[in-house]
Amino acid sequence: AVNTLGARRGEECSPSPWEPRLGAVGAVTGGCRLCLWLLQALSHTEAGSPEMAVCYANRSAALFHLGQFEVCLEDIGRAQQVGSCPEKLLPKIQLRRAECLLSLGRLQEAAGALRSVQEGLSADQRLEAARHRVLLGRLDELRGGAGEESGASLRPPAAPGQAPPDPEPWEESSRVSGTSVAVSLGFSGLKGRHLVAAKDLPPGTLLVREAAFASVLCPGQSLLREGTAQALQDGQPANPDLHCHHCLCPLLASVPCRGCSYSRYCGPACAQLAWSSYHWAECALGGLLLALGVFCHLAFRTVLVAGFAQVEASVAQSQEGGTWPIPGCEADGRYSGSYRAIFSLLPHTERHSPGFRFLCGLSVAALCRALEDAGLEAWMAGGAPKSEAAPSALEVLGEAMLRHVLQLQCNGQAVTTLRPSGPEDGLVAGSGQMRLATGFFPALSLLNHSCDPNTSVAFRGCTVEVRALRPIPLGQELLHCYGEWVGTLRCSGGTCNSLVPEEDFHRRLLRLQGLAQSAEELLERRKPGESQALELLQKCRLDAESFLSPAHLRMGEIEDRLARVQAASGRWQEAAGHLRRSIQAVEAHFGPASIEAGQELFKLAQVLFNGCLVPEALQATQRAEAVLWVHLGTESPQLQELRAMRACLEGLPPPGQRTPAGHVRIS
Repeated sequence: AVNTLGARRGEECSPSPWEPRLGAVGAVTGGCRLCLWLLQALSHTEAGSPEMAVCYANRSAALFHLGQFEVCLEDIGRAQQVGSCPEKLLPKIQLRRAECLLSLGRLQEAAGALRSVQEGLSADQRLEAARHRVLLGRLDELRGGAGEESGASLRPPAAPGQAPPDPEPWEESSRVSGTSVAVSLGFSGLKGRHLVAAKDLPPGTLLVREAAFASVLCPGQSLLREGTAQALQDGQPANPDLHCHHCLCPLLASVPCRGCSYSRYCGPACAQLAWSSYHWAECALGGLLLALGVFCHLAFRTVLVAGFAQVEASVAQSQEGGTWPIPGCEADGRYSGSYRAIFSLLPHTERHSPGFRFLCGLSVAALCRALEDAGLEAWMAGGAPKSEAAPSALEVLGEAMLRHVLQLQCNGQAVTTLRPSGPEDGLVAGSGQMRLATGFFPALSLLNHSCDPNTSVAFRGCTVEVRALRPIPLGQELLHCYGEWVGTLRCSGGTCNSLVPEEDFHRRLLRLQGLAQSAEELLERRKPGESQALELLQKCRLDAESFLSPAHLRMGEIEDRLARVQAASGRWQEAAGHLRRSIQAVEAHFGPASIEAGQELFKLAQVLFNGCLVPEALQATQRAEAVLWVHLGTESPQLQELRAMRACLEGLPPPGQRTPAGHVRIS
């Protein structure tokens, strides 16, 4: 039984924050699966064929029903550009284009599209009379909705009480590429290169905004079944199905590479950028690169993006023993974020086991052999003549790639995202942090690790943003927590001044993960397992507190699970307390304006609403709205639910005059 506030005037009350919405979930999941099916078909159809046009047209229909109107318009354009689109499809997709434009409020374009559709239908005598009448009827409905008046345009309504924020002022430093003018570069023998505050920084200040020098998507657990019918039926698409292989943005309708059928992009622009930068060499080696792993793949992509001339110059200088005043900087002290900055990252060879070094060398040797067999060596080197004493192009590339593979163990950055976890039809639905990709970020690599960081790191595609987590005084070093995707660390934050052993750190994290998973399984049993899950999660929290800071994301996940247990038992005050601690950890990791923080605030608003805690619930709904409307739009289901809760709360009488809340059982 779940206690909720009584509904007013027949309105439905908000369900439990973790109760699944099966109708919406099922519709979205089905549409996404259809998009993935059609992507597989596109990967294997002949370019310019009628089948390709049909695939794009069918995918546009799925996207239309998912409400993805902008992406739907892109697929409609692709279907028409193929050049061999069946004539009988043209009126249908043109009408769909008009509906998309109308839904987006682009009325002038919608009116023009409607006229084109009408002209096409009048001239087409092959349509059956019944079909003709149906299409004309829909056309009349759309014309009535559009009005076909002078260039009218609709704009999405603003969120209640909110105005679209002005773009955040950003002034990039001329001394350190990718950082704000409020940041400066420091160097010492102990800490190496690091960033410090050039002035007093308030919380939320944007400090770093940088695109990855190179990044590679992690294949994910579904790699061996990726693209198969069973994988799609089970709803287990992998990272390559869900994100652009170049910019890492989420995908619904992608453009596949016509060569390897594995790489997928959000549009022709990303596909062309990827091809000109690196995919021209990777396309024929896709299977080998997947087998060798992400680190080897990223090392190869890094030298491709840099170009042979820069790679050769950096390798030659390292062999001659030449150094810069500050490693990675230009002669004038500027840190430009170039390949030189990447090459100068320390490989920490002494920290790697002999077995790991051997595997790295073997992987790079296998890749070099494949380059030689494919005839790519001379192409990558540009065919420049070499003296007999000079190393071959393959030797130069091999040395650079081996260095990068070793660097990645300590200097590679995990690009992360949140993914829903748990069964869709279970009582408890949550989300977990997933490694999306691995990349090299020259400016981000300047931040040292701390168990008590003063910055938060968030990713938008392959771009990272670093913000001040709390007030940072002039001259203080900028620090962030490397999280669980690191090896041996040295904490620079003062909370601990020793190395964190890799084996012990990961062993304890794995133990926490195992206990949390056991608690999750107990929660699926609902009432019989709730008390056992609560006891297990409390043990998890005690263990985590002994070696993790309160701001660590794993601490936030434990608090979130504890909140679920308490909410399932109707203990709303206790659930809200756990959620507030979870929010602190999420904001520390992703930032207070992140969608991850907004999702946790949404849960808090629902818990407080169900607990009849009116003032706190009103405050939480307003905070959640202020964050989520920027990410999800004003008409998203979550924003609509928050508005309904707020309207219900504002209409309640003062606490002294309130009648007891009703009880609603949610099955």
